[in-house]
Amino acid sequence: MRVRVLGGGGREQAIAWACRRAGHDVSLSPDLGDLTGEDIELVIPGPEAVLAAGAADECARRGIPCFGPTAEVARLESSKSYARQLASSLGVPGPAFAQFDDADTALAWWRDVGTPVVVKLDGLHAGKGVAVPATDDETVEAINAAAATGGTFVLEERLRGPECSLLALCDGRTAVALPLSQDHKRIGEGDTGPNTGGMGAYSPAPIPYSPAELLATFVQPILDDLRAKGTPYVGVLYAGLMVTADGPRLIEYNVRFGDPETQAVLPLLESDLAEVALSCTRGELDPGAIQVSDAAAVTVVAASPGYPAAPVTGSPVIDRAEPGGTALRFDAGIDADGNTAGGRVLAVTGLGADLAEARSAAYARMDLVDFDGMQVRRDIGWRAPGARLGSYAAAGVDIDEGNRAVEQMRAAVEATHDNGVLHGLGNFGGVFSATAITSLDDPVLVASTDGVGTKVELAARLGTVRGVGMDIVNHCIDDVLVQSARPLFFLDYIAAGKLDADLIAEVVTGMAEACRVSGCALLGGETAEMPGVYRDGAFDIAGTLVGVTERGELLPRPDIAAGDALVALGSSGPHTNGYSLLRKVFDWIPMDVVPEGCDRPLGEMLLEPHRSYLDVLTPALDSGNVKALAHITGGGLPENLPRVLPDGLGARVELGSWPIPPLFRLVRELTPRMPTDELYRTLNMGVGMVVVCAPGHVESLQSSFGEPSWVIGEVVTGSAVDLC
Repeated sequence: MRVRVLGGGGREQAIAWACRRAGHDVSLSPDLGDLTGEDIELVIPGPEAVLAAGAADECARRGIPCFGPTAEVARLESSKSYARQLASSLGVPGPAFAQFDDADTALAWWRDVGTPVVVKLDGLHAGKGVAVPATDDETVEAINAAAATGGTFVLEERLRGPECSLLALCDGRTAVALPLSQDHKRIGEGDTGPNTGGMGAYSPAPIPYSPAELLATFVQPILDDLRAKGTPYVGVLYAGLMVTADGPRLIEYNVRFGDPETQAVLPLLESDLAEVALSCTRGELDPGAIQVSDAAAVTVVAASPGYPAAPVTGSPVIDRAEPGGTALRFDAGIDADGNTAGGRVLAVTGLGADLAEARSAAYARMDLVDFDGMQVRRDIGWRAPGARLGSYAAAGVDIDEGNRAVEQMRAAVEATHDNGVLHGLGNFGGVFSATAITSLDDPVLVASTDGVGTKVELAARLGTVRGVGMDIVNHCIDDVLVQSARPLFFLDYIAAGKLDADLIAEVVTGMAEACRVSGCALLGGETAEMPGVYRDGAFDIAGTLVGVTERGELLPRPDIAAGDALVALGSSGPHTNGYSLLRKVFDWIPMDVVPEGCDRPLGEMLLEPHRSYLDVLTPALDSGNVKALAHITGGGLPENLPRVLPDGLGARVELGSWPIPPLFRLVRELTPRMPTDELYRTLNMGVGMVVVCAPGHVESLQSSFGEPSWVIGEVVTGSAVDLC
């Protein structure tokens, strides 16, 4: 078949590649020129501008089949207000919105709505006519800038969640979805900075909805409506979606293949693209005839310096790649002399059996390309690892199996106990009577031993290890504190495949600092070199802390009752739990990135030391009004609250009663398949310690803390923790 592709960017190069792969004769041109039906058997428009200008209408007049909608139908993309109004009238789920042509009215609407908004110019702007302001000042600036263009613009309620690109092949009546993909619009890692035409994409995107569900909700209503009006939709209908906590919502419609999604999706299409497109122009699309590979593709874009605001071009493009390989190169902005000539210069698409393999192939290929000031995002696909996880066990840690192990060992451990052991296995720390400590009336020793877990891998990788020394001490202090004990001394254990004196000194310095602040002696411990057990550069730490309290002050108290209040103190971060999950979720994003909504680099947030609650809780414990303390560690609120409650009592925790820190909000967004109970069983979600007290003592205790605290629920009859 003789095929003409309109346009010359990376998307059009990918369309041409897909047609040539099936043996067709393909030419690229910015317009139709003087072609007739005798010259060309199929036209596939690329850019939205040529469709809005009437390319399909002109093809119809010349008798050339065109895989694209008419100019009237192309208003779905060329007019944001038209698309929103049509979608809303058909019941397609989307955000609240309104159209404006002046700043004052728009500002009044935004303030009345009271939520963050997105500002969209009502026209074609090559994917860059959208502002996503982060602050009130930025919102005012974006609205004023939109109004200053002199045209209409749209304000939309800002939605939150991962985005998804649904590309549907349409013949006017029937639609078939290509593999779902995910674009990366922002210029910077962690989805930060201004919007671009797209810095990369991957497919298939792990969205918890099937393509059939999404077609039925977002594409078929449009096809049915336009066909009923006598203007059937032929071509690619691209629905840009956002998967929110309330389900998928429409961001926008495009009337053509996406860029750079096309570069990621078409290599997965095993069917003949030109034949499929031609069948659509005839209204004869056969869904069963479309075959898609079960492989994966990742596309990475290289952009000129200054892009997207003011690209600087004219730099020679150097490519050291040898012919062949599993990666494809699609040029977008390169002139005949091999110099950069546009904002987005080129894209490479890596292919593989899964996304990880495809991603490695893409970045390996991009490493062979160079030009002055080249901008490449290092985190394409970064949302994918977390989106696949439905449980902590999927990250390699099974809490249930750990609990089963505790029960299996309980009998053997308790056989070693005598009357001096008051609290043993399953509590936060072992408790042993120590009447030899004569300064107290009836002293009891409380011991805790623990480790830092897989957080040490991240600390070793980033070369920031002092904090994990603080982690192990403070974790143990909090574990004995929940039984009202104050720390006496601490012993440490450090193991590594190959000892590094500087690293060990840095870790122990962190331990010493935490001990000094808490009035605890660091007595020493054990350092072990274990080649073959730990890989080079890796290490592990553990420790044991001994504290003391009066027997009569031991917590939890036996008078805990239904109706008692649960008062939460904030965590300083994930503390020392959930890092097997967190490391998977953030595996594909650099640790020096500051994600949207956060105020510091991701690595700093993840390595924030586990805080000690000793100073905060000492006045409360001295008041005698604390009935129990629950340290929220592995197992989260659902597993740790029951450990301090008597038989027959459970807890009701009201979600939303405390502010969720930005890091945990980001994890929630990146793990849409993970049930709420599972997430709160894996991470502390911003609550590091819970105080149980009578309702009448809440106010005085909160006053004694000297920091924010929140009443998050109450003790109830039962045995479980209900997150509601």
